[in-house]
Amino acid sequence: MDTQALAQRFTEVLADLGLECIGVEFSPSQGQSTLRVYLDTEGREVNLEDCEAASRELSAMLDVEDPVPGHYVLEVSSPGIDRPLFTAAQFAKVAGTEVKILLKAPLEGRRRLRGKVISVAGERISLEAEGKTFEFDHDAVESARVVPDWVALGYVPQPKPGKAPGKAPGKKSSK
Repeated sequence: MDTQALAQRFTEVLADLGLECIGVEFSPSQGQSTLRVYLDTEGREVNLEDCEAASRELSAMLDVEDPVPGHYVLEVSSPGIDRPLFTAAQFAKVAGTEVKILLKAPLEGRRRLRGKVISVAGERISLEAEGKTFEFDHDAVESARVVPDWVALGYVPQPKPGKAPGKAPGKKSSK
C-alpha cells in the first residue's frame, strides 16, 4: 500500500476542515489491521473535535473509494509531542531538534540513530549523533520521531517519594 499517496489523498479530503494529513501508518494483522492517520493544522494544536470531524470525512471517503484491503480500524490522531516524521520537508521543519530514527538498512553498522537534525538538502538529511555526522537519503528512513524536550515543555522531574534528592540509595550521610 502506498501510504504517501494515501496521505496526499487524505489531505485533499481534509482541506475544507483546515486540516492536513502529515502521514499514515498501516499495521497489517491477521485479525484486524490498523490504519493510523496523523493530522496537523496551522497556528494551533489539533483537538478532539478536529479528530472526530476528520474521522467522519475519512471514513466516508474510505467507504466509497476502498483503497485499503481487508478489515481495519481507522485511528485519527494529532502528532503529539513525539511527532512522527514522514517526509524530508518535515525533517527540515525540526532542524536543530533531537530525533530518533530507524533506518531500513544499517548505516556504518547502525540501524537506530538518535541525534540532532543538522540540515536537510532536498531529500538528503544530515544528523549529528554520538559526536559523528551521519548523512542519508530520506528513503533510507523506516520510521522517525521527534524526541520531546521535557525541560523546554516545562516538565521538572520530581524525586521519587521517600528519596532525598542527591542521595545515593543505601548510603548513609555522614555528619
